Amino acid sequence: MQSLVTADTIERKIYLIRGQKVMLDSDLAELYGVATKTLVQAVKRNINRFPLDFMFSLKDQEVAVLRSQIVTSSLKHGGRRYNPYAFTEQGVAMLSSVLNSERAVEVNIQIIRVFVKLREMIAAHKDLGKKLEELEKKYDSQFRVVFDAIRALVAEPEPKQKKIGFLAKESRALYN
Repeated sequence: MQSLVTADTIERKIYLIRGQKVMLDSDLAELYGVATKTLVQAVKRNINRFPLDFMFSLKDQEVAVLRSQIVTSSLKHGGRRYNPYAFTEQGVAMLSSVLNSERAVEVNIQIIRVFVKLREMIAAHKDLGKKLEELEKKYDSQFRVVFDAIRALVAEPEPKQKKIGFLAKESRALYN
Protein backbone atom coordinates (compact mmCIF):
# COMPACT_ATOMS: atom_id res chain seq x y z
CA MET A 1 0.00 0.00 0.00
CA GLN A 2 1.39 3.38 -1.01
CA SER A 3 1.82 5.96 1.73
CA LEU A 4 -0.81 8.71 1.85
CA VAL A 5 1.59 11.25 3.30
CA THR A 6 5.31 11.13 3.94
CA ALA A 7 6.92 11.16 7.36
CA ASP A 8 8.78 14.32 6.33
CA THR A 9 5.47 16.09 5.59
CA ILE A 10 4.14 15.11 8.99
CA GLU A 11 7.34 16.15 10.79
CA ARG A 12 7.09 19.65 9.29
CA LYS A 13 3.60 19.98 10.75
CA ILE A 14 4.61 19.18 14.34
CA TYR A 15 5.24 22.23 16.52
CA LEU A 16 6.52 22.66 20.05
CA ILE A 17 3.92 24.70 21.96
CA ARG A 18 3.72 24.95 25.76
CA GLY A 19 6.51 22.40 25.95
CA GLN A 20 4.51 19.77 24.04
CA LYS A 21 4.78 18.43 20.52
CA VAL A 22 1.46 19.24 18.85
CA MET A 23 -0.25 19.43 15.48
CA LEU A 24 -2.68 22.17 14.48
CA ASP A 25 -6.26 21.48 13.48
CA SER A 26 -5.78 22.95 9.98
CA ASP A 27 -2.73 20.78 9.30
CA LEU A 28 -4.52 17.67 10.51
CA ALA A 29 -7.57 18.50 8.41
CA GLU A 30 -5.32 18.85 5.35
CA LEU A 31 -3.71 15.47 6.01
CA TYR A 32 -7.10 13.81 6.55
CA GLY A 33 -8.54 15.40 3.42
CA VAL A 34 -11.36 17.24 5.21
CA ALA A 35 -12.15 20.90 5.85
CA THR A 36 -10.85 22.35 9.11
CA LYS A 37 -14.42 23.28 9.99
CA THR A 38 -15.48 19.63 9.59
CA LEU A 39 -12.67 18.42 11.85
CA VAL A 40 -13.47 20.99 14.54
CA GLN A 41 -17.19 20.16 14.41
CA ALA A 42 -16.45 16.45 14.86
CA VAL A 43 -14.24 17.26 17.85
CA LYS A 44 -16.85 19.55 19.42
CA ARG A 45 -19.52 16.84 19.03
CA ASN A 46 -17.21 14.52 20.98
CA ILE A 47 -15.55 17.04 23.28
CA ASN A 48 -15.57 14.61 26.23
CA ARG A 49 -12.92 12.57 24.35
CA PHE A 50 -10.51 15.54 24.27
CA PRO A 51 -9.36 16.64 27.73
CA LEU A 52 -6.83 19.50 28.00
CA ASP A 53 -3.86 17.13 27.76
CA PHE A 54 -5.20 15.90 24.38
CA MET A 55 -6.21 19.24 22.84
CA PHE A 56 -6.15 22.94 23.68
CA SER A 57 -6.94 26.22 22.00
CA LEU A 58 -3.98 28.47 21.29
CA LYS A 59 -3.73 31.84 23.01
CA ASP A 60 -3.51 35.05 20.97
CA GLN A 61 0.22 35.38 21.71
CA GLU A 62 0.90 31.82 20.53
CA VAL A 63 -1.05 32.46 17.33
CA ALA A 64 0.98 35.62 16.68
CA VAL A 65 4.24 33.71 17.09
CA LEU A 66 3.01 30.94 14.78
CA ARG A 67 1.88 33.44 12.16
CA SER A 68 5.34 34.96 12.08
CA GLN A 69 6.98 31.52 11.84
CA ILE A 70 4.76 29.82 9.27
CA VAL A 71 3.27 32.86 7.53
CA THR A 72 -0.42 32.08 7.92
CA SER A 73 -2.98 34.47 6.51
CA SER A 74 -4.33 37.34 8.53
CA LEU A 75 -7.95 38.08 9.28
CA LYS A 76 -7.87 40.93 6.74
CA HIS A 77 -7.28 38.45 3.93
CA GLY A 78 -9.92 35.83 4.75
CA GLY A 79 -7.89 33.99 7.40
CA ARG A 80 -9.20 32.21 10.47
CA ARG A 81 -11.79 33.82 12.69
CA TYR A 82 -10.83 31.85 15.82
CA ASN A 83 -7.63 30.58 17.37
CA PRO A 84 -6.57 27.14 16.15
CA TYR A 85 -6.69 24.01 18.25
CA ALA A 86 -3.48 22.13 19.00
CA PHE A 87 -3.62 18.35 19.36
CA THR A 88 -1.06 16.36 21.34
CA GLU A 89 -0.07 12.85 20.31
CA GLN A 90 -2.93 11.43 22.39
CA GLY A 91 -5.37 13.90 20.82
CA VAL A 92 -4.26 12.89 17.34
CA ALA A 93 -4.80 9.23 18.24
CA MET A 94 -8.32 10.06 19.46
CA LEU A 95 -9.14 11.87 16.20
CA SER A 96 -9.26 8.63 14.20
CA SER A 97 -12.19 7.42 16.30
CA VAL A 98 -14.01 10.73 15.87
CA LEU A 99 -13.47 11.18 12.12
CA ASN A 100 -14.37 7.58 11.38
CA SER A 101 -12.93 7.28 7.87
CA GLU A 102 -10.43 4.83 6.43
CA ARG A 103 -8.12 7.68 5.38
CA ALA A 104 -8.19 9.13 8.92
CA VAL A 105 -7.16 5.79 10.38
CA GLU A 106 -4.32 5.31 7.84
CA VAL A 107 -3.02 8.87 8.27
CA ASN A 108 -3.24 8.55 12.06
CA ILE A 109 -1.09 5.44 11.99
CA GLN A 110 1.57 7.36 10.07
CA ILE A 111 1.35 10.36 12.42
CA ILE A 112 1.71 8.19 15.52
CA ARG A 113 4.76 6.50 13.94
CA VAL A 114 6.35 9.92 13.43
CA PHE A 115 5.65 10.93 17.05
CA VAL A 116 7.24 7.66 18.23
CA LYS A 117 10.26 8.26 15.98
CA LEU A 118 10.69 11.77 17.41
CA ARG A 119 10.47 10.41 20.95
CA GLU A 120 13.14 7.81 20.15
CA MET A 121 15.40 10.47 18.64
CA ILE A 122 15.08 12.64 21.76
CA ALA A 123 15.83 9.65 24.00
CA ALA A 124 18.89 8.77 21.90
CA HIS A 125 20.07 12.37 22.15
CA LYS A 126 19.80 12.23 25.96
CA ASP A 127 21.60 8.87 26.06
CA LEU A 128 24.41 10.30 23.96
CA GLY A 129 24.83 13.14 26.45
CA LYS A 130 25.02 10.70 29.38
CA LYS A 131 27.57 8.51 27.59
CA LEU A 132 29.66 11.57 26.76
CA GLU A 133 29.73 12.59 30.43
CA GLU A 134 30.78 9.07 31.45
CA LEU A 135 33.59 9.06 28.89
CA GLU A 136 34.74 12.51 29.97
CA LYS A 137 35.10 11.30 33.58
CA LYS A 138 37.05 8.28 32.38
CA TYR A 139 39.70 10.18 30.39
CA ASP A 140 42.06 12.91 31.52
CA SER A 141 42.03 16.60 30.59
CA GLN A 142 43.98 16.15 27.34
CA PHE A 143 40.76 14.91 25.73
CA ARG A 144 38.75 17.93 26.93
CA VAL A 145 39.07 19.59 23.50
CA VAL A 146 37.58 16.51 21.84
CA PHE A 147 34.65 16.42 24.27
CA ASP A 148 34.03 20.17 23.85
CA ALA A 149 33.98 19.71 20.07
CA ILE A 150 31.50 16.82 20.34
CA ARG A 151 29.26 18.86 22.65
CA ALA A 152 29.31 21.75 20.17
CA LEU A 153 28.21 19.41 17.38
CA VAL A 154 25.41 17.87 19.44
CA ALA A 155 24.14 21.13 20.97
CA GLU A 156 21.00 22.78 19.66
CA PRO A 157 21.88 25.84 17.60
CA GLU A 158 20.82 29.12 19.15
CA PRO A 159 18.26 30.91 16.98
CA LYS A 160 19.68 34.00 15.37
CA GLN A 161 17.58 37.03 16.19
CA LYS A 162 17.47 39.74 13.63
CA LYS A 163 18.16 43.13 15.16
CA ILE A 164 15.37 45.62 14.75
CA GLY A 165 16.14 49.22 13.93
CA PHE A 166 19.29 50.81 12.61
CA LEU A 167 22.59 52.16 13.86
CA ALA A 168 23.09 55.90 14.28
CA LYS A 169 26.24 55.76 12.12
CA GLU A 170 24.22 54.35 9.21
CA SER A 171 21.60 57.08 9.42
CA ARG A 172 24.25 59.87 9.40
CA ALA A 173 25.81 58.40 6.28
CA LEU A 174 22.46 58.62 4.51
CA TYR A 175 22.11 62.35 5.12
CA ASN A 176 25.70 63.40 4.26
